[in-house]
Amino acid sequence: MKFGKDSNAVEVNIPTRTALFHAVQTRFEKSKGFALATLNLDHLTKLPADPAFAAAYRAQELVVADGRPVVWLARLAGKPLELIPGSDLVIPLCELAAKMQMPVALVGSTDTALAGAKIALQEQIPALNIVLTYAPPYGFDPAGDMATEICEMLNTSGARLCFVALGAPKQELFAAFARNKAPTVGFASVGAGLDFLAGQQVRAPKFMRALALEWLWRALQSPKRMIPRYAKCFAILPGLICDALRQR
Repeated sequence: MKFGKDSNAVEVNIPTRTALFHAVQTRFEKSKGFALATLNLDHLTKLPADPAFAAAYRAQELVVADGRPVVWLARLAGKPLELIPGSDLVIPLCELAAKMQMPVALVGSTDTALAGAKIALQEQIPALNIVLTYAPPYGFDPAGDMATEICEMLNTSGARLCFVALGAPKQELFAAFARNKAPTVGFASVGAGLDFLAGQQVRAPKFMRALALEWLWRALQSPKRMIPRYAKCFAILPGLICDALRQR
């Protein structure tokens, strides 16, 4: 299903978890890299105002639905999608990587968070081979010299899967840039997924996620940052609903 209009439109082209893991496994087998983005309502507020972000999103080979509003809009359009949050993909993608003996890299967040995430992942998946962790400095340019250096590190390390935890739009911009510099690496943009594993951020309890209230939890945790963000999300919903009905 497509979201947005004209040059800013993006398409969720992977509808289910089964389809996603089949696509990733196939790319691992063929030594083909990829960029994986998880579309949510916050991204949809940014895309019309940021042509570079929109271009980076269109460069992602795999796009899934992250966020219940995206899933609900797809259902309204008669094109159902499964909910696939980026944070929920870290463990199963690592399990697949370990099974297929694909080395893994962790890029983004902070040194402390990456160290904690590495320990947590290796405790849960002993066969996992994490060959690189790197937290870019403040002000990191996702298409600059440092981004090129990270790609060189990835190529040297032999990593085949790289989790990118830089937040939107920086992580998607980096993934789109790095795809050409490290062509055998799969880049998965996972937002706060590594911070959750490391205990640097606390995710909403399962019952709140089941009730579609994770947004409320995050707003209560960081009101100054999250309330304006969610206000923008709610503001674009009427237009997105109209678009979904037209697609139906």
